[in-house]
Amino acid sequence: MPVPPPVPRDATLAEVGEFGLIDALTALLPQGEHVLIGPGDDAALLRLRQGHAVVSTDLMVEGRHFRRDWAEASDIGRRAAAQNLADIAAMGGRPHSLTLGLAAPADLPAGWVLDLVRGFAEECASVGASVVGGDVTRAEEVVLAVTVLGACTVAPVVRSGARAGDVLALCGRQGWAAAGLAVLGRGFRSPRAVVEAYRRPEPPYAAGPQAADAGATAMIDVSDGLLAEAAHLASASGVTIDVRTSALVVDEPLHAVGAALGLEPLSFVLTGGDDHALLATFPPDVALPEGWRSIGTVGGVGEDGPRVTVDGLVPEGPGGWTHF
Repeated sequence: MPVPPPVPRDATLAEVGEFGLIDALTALLPQGEHVLIGPGDDAALLRLRQGHAVVSTDLMVEGRHFRRDWAEASDIGRRAAAQNLADIAAMGGRPHSLTLGLAAPADLPAGWVLDLVRGFAEECASVGASVVGGDVTRAEEVVLAVTVLGACTVAPVVRSGARAGDVLALCGRQGWAAAGLAVLGRGFRSPRAVVEAYRRPEPPYAAGPQAADAGATAMIDVSDGLLAEAAHLASASGVTIDVRTSALVVDEPLHAVGAALGLEPLSFVLTGGDDHALLATFPPDVALPEGWRSIGTVGGVGEDGPRVTVDGLVPEGPGGWTHF
């Protein structure tokens, strides 16, 4: 395959052109053995491995999901990949292929886009996944559309399998990204640890398949808030879920942000998203896999229907991020 000419980093997208940009981006995307046809055709052709195919799509819109003055392009790319890769992990699967759609202003520097895709590809490569295609078009703001495909070697873990008597468990860092967002929203850049957690999440990708192998009955990615995601599990499964605050970890940086901003640090853990921790339910007689910790219980449905409580009480507020 011929090597595309280098793209000047200070050139605009209008100057580079659609196909010049595509050629430059394709050069950043190495392909795995399962990719028979990668970027450049109407669609990618993948060798389907044994098991189930899992597919998810997500969007990121500038000004709503990210700001260019809050994070480097490479970090935004990593975040875009992470939130999609975590969706596959939450099904108990392993991601292998992604496509990336980009809408952007014509005067956006090409170097910014190259850094974005480089970060996206690096996050995908961290789990052995390939970026197999995508699309670009013009828009007034940057919009990213990501589709991810993965495979499950066992039956996928869905949201509707939780049963009364199950244990509610969490794996991964929770509340850090929300604290980082609160800091950035006030015009600060420290504590650096939580700001970096917002810019570059670290989902526990391997924990999803491990939970599936251990017999998890239901699972979800905590993208919009712990209580909000627990409510999705409760509704889909027809159960009640009680979260125990004494079992939650509120790390020191969250206390520091809470004290500085006059906020309750526990709220970051209960309602914060974007860390992409995994929340799952397990039968009571199952030993939790390494890295998972019990944070609550699953009960039957009462007259009020499926719901989530915190220490036995119904919490106030939406429980997490609301999109509309």
